[in-house]
Amino acid sequence: MLNSAIGEIQEINLSYLLLAQRLLKEDFATALFRLKLDESLASKLASLTAKQLTRLARSNQFLFRLNLENPIQLEQLTNNKRAENLGHIHTALLMSSSVN
Repeated sequence: MLNSAIGEIQEINLSYLLLAQRLLKEDFATALFRLKLDESLASKLASLTAKQLTRLARSNQFLFRLNLENPIQLEQLTNNKRAENLGHIHTALLMSSSVN
């Protein structure tokens, strides 16, 4: 059970790192905002090789964190009925307003 969970964490880490690197290479400024990364860290991440990304992903800890700061944000994102059609915009506004 534990090995399975660690394997899944490592898969998620690799997927996140590959996605982050792709976003950084496609549109650096937007990726900085969306990923909430420091510019120097983002530059380093964008320059890593596949082997380095894989090695980094082998951690038993998640390499990213949820950007929600409190349960009220989670409630607003999941239970706002009047903005159902604007959910992606609402989410973006809430996430961009959270402080690192």
